[in-house]
Amino acid sequence: MLIQLLRGYLLRYRGLLVALLCFQIVQAGCSLLLPALNAQIIDNGVITGNSGYIWRMGGVMLAVALAQMLFAVSAYYVASRAAMGFGRDVRSDLFHRVTSFSQREVNQLGAPSLITRITNDVQQVQILAVMTCTVAITAPITAIGGIIMALREDVGLSALLLVSLPALAVVLTLIITRMIPAFRLMQERIDGVNRVLREQIIGMRVVRAFVREPLETERFEDENTKLTDVSLRAGRLMALMFPAVMFVVNCSTVLVIWFGAYRIQNGDMTIGAMIAFISYFTIILMSIMMATFVAMLAPRASVSADRIAEVLDTETSVHTAEHPVSELAGRGTLELRDVGFGYPGAEAPVLDDISFVSRPGQMTAIIGSTGSGKSTLVNLVPRLFDVTSGAVLVDGVDVRQLEPEALWDRVGLVPQKPYLFTGTVASNLRYGKPDATDDEMWAALEVAQAADFVKAMGGLDARIAQGGSNVSGGQRQRLSIARALVRRPEIYVFDDSFSALDLATDARLRAALVPWTVDCTVVVVAQRVSTIIGADQILVLEDGRSVGLGTHQELLETCPTYAEIVASQTKQQEAA
Repeated sequence: MLIQLLRGYLLRYRGLLVALLCFQIVQAGCSLLLPALNAQIIDNGVITGNSGYIWRMGGVMLAVALAQMLFAVSAYYVASRAAMGFGRDVRSDLFHRVTSFSQREVNQLGAPSLITRITNDVQQVQILAVMTCTVAITAPITAIGGIIMALREDVGLSALLLVSLPALAVVLTLIITRMIPAFRLMQERIDGVNRVLREQIIGMRVVRAFVREPLETERFEDENTKLTDVSLRAGRLMALMFPAVMFVVNCSTVLVIWFGAYRIQNGDMTIGAMIAFISYFTIILMSIMMATFVAMLAPRASVSADRIAEVLDTETSVHTAEHPVSELAGRGTLELRDVGFGYPGAEAPVLDDISFVSRPGQMTAIIGSTGSGKSTLVNLVPRLFDVTSGAVLVDGVDVRQLEPEALWDRVGLVPQKPYLFTGTVASNLRYGKPDATDDEMWAALEVAQAADFVKAMGGLDARIAQGGSNVSGGQRQRLSIARALVRRPEIYVFDDSFSALDLATDARLRAALVPWTVDCTVVVVAQRVSTIIGADQILVLEDGRSVGLGTHQELLETCPTYAEIVASQTKQQEAA
């Protein structure tokens, strides 16, 4: 998978790679020429005492060294451009793939793991790409050239390569085969640390409120210790690699000097030729060592490439139709027809056989106990999930046949957990309508009962911190509602969007919504009966099934589940 990933993305930069290959060949040729020139200076200049020859050949060596430096710098520049472009493209494709996922795929892979894959995993492969473009290309060119030049200097002594190279290959194979499992486990441990840290940061208030700092510290220490242990194991293997390679290199050099001395003594070889041969022998083994450095990175990059490929190969369960419908004739009629939804491998479906119709000007409320499937049901409307049975229809067209943009333009969703983005109040309100005017935004804020606190914050240009952490939960909910109102969609979906509001604010907001949504279809998920008592129809869910559908008064008479909910909340209010 690693080779496929590198090939698929690096080949986009063919021009740079061709230039890189040319630069590497020239600089490798220059580096291989230097020992031969040095041998000539020793044999024809130093031994004979010809200082003029030494100066002339020294100038040639200097020019070759400068050329080598120039082409090496050019090669590294081109390689860096290609490798950085590789990382940018992989991150971009991962980002677009993840943002195309439905909630099912995000839950399956996990948010902490997806963050690690887009950041740390891409970085590991990118580092390997840099080393591949710089070291891995140079190493084989230099090694092959060094073997040719070594044979040119002395064929008999070159037989030592038949001993050194296999010994080096055996050592590297033994180490690398043990590194791959360690690096795979390391990436999983990084996921674990990210998961625990993310939970602790998000749930900081809960941790402090329940005085659970010691427990959370132990959880983090446990995950951190696991990561440290596997990192040490991989680190020891990496630390062993260079000494093992240098041991083979040094032993090989000793053998070259040992046998080379006999050949000089017998007159089969000159001193300059032996020094050049040692240089070539060292160049060959150092090239192998350079390749070893890349090999050290390859196991971890291979694991990261597998994790990246898993994301890129994961198809979203929410597909766009081959010939999607982009225009609708109606004004936002919403129908759920025998809707069912279940997760793959689950014993029972989350939703089963849900049906209702909500027309423009009507408010449909959904109520039920925790875990009854209310949020899952409304998430089917904007296709955050796709039904596994039945159909969700907008103006008589199955949402699976609609162009996604056409559907999303008609739906204004206020999620159960309101989220605000870093920026200003205005940038958050314009999230669904970039060209919204100040008047439109203030009108939406008035309806959402958010105008007063926004003015107190400094107006539309007031800063919003990441996740809306500088405003209260109720203020986040009201800003999220205003963000949906600015769009003026045909279908409003409020997923328990009033839970953080006090009863007075809730009542004022609902009263202000009536004229704003008079021609729109409104679907409200709520926990409080007071929020939905005036709804045109109320759907009661229990264990993912519909147990009642009607007005408040009708359900009190015909639906025991709804009557129990009303009774329980009435007793709570009386007790309060």
